[in-house]
Amino acid sequence: MNKKILTEDNIVMGAEYTDRFEAIRACGTILLSGGYIQEAYIDDMLERERLCSVYVGNHVAIPHGVANSERNIIQSGISVLQLKNGVDFGEEKAYLMFGIAGKDGSHIEILSQIAQICMDEENIQKMCEAKEKKEILQILNISI
Repeated sequence: MNKKILTEDNIVMGAEYTDRFEAIRACGTILLSGGYIQEAYIDDMLERERLCSVYVGNHVAIPHGVANSERNIIQSGISVLQLKNGVDFGEEKAYLMFGIAGKDGSHIEILSQIAQICMDEENIQKMCEAKEKKEILQILNISI
């Protein structure tokens, strides 16, 4: 199996969740449904948040696994949540979440590409205000 790491099927627009753990679980569920991960990886993503916040600033959170999580990854993939009202990460709110599963060491490259894109506040605003998944895909344009 060798499919794209990010497709329209991996994006949820206008999502609403009660807390960050529910949103992280949703990021993982998208990856699971797409065949990118095994179910145990979702627990790894939740554990990462318990160990160290996945909130990276600029209204963005990037849930991913912990050490040795790669055993639960089938192939690299990204999920995206556009959060209508955001979810709390302490004193900050995330309005965009990018769930990452990186196989064969690709997680660093994926994180780097997302970080580069999200450093530009205009990109964040455009993704938060996007009405169609294609708009988010165009901004991200990630290739691993």
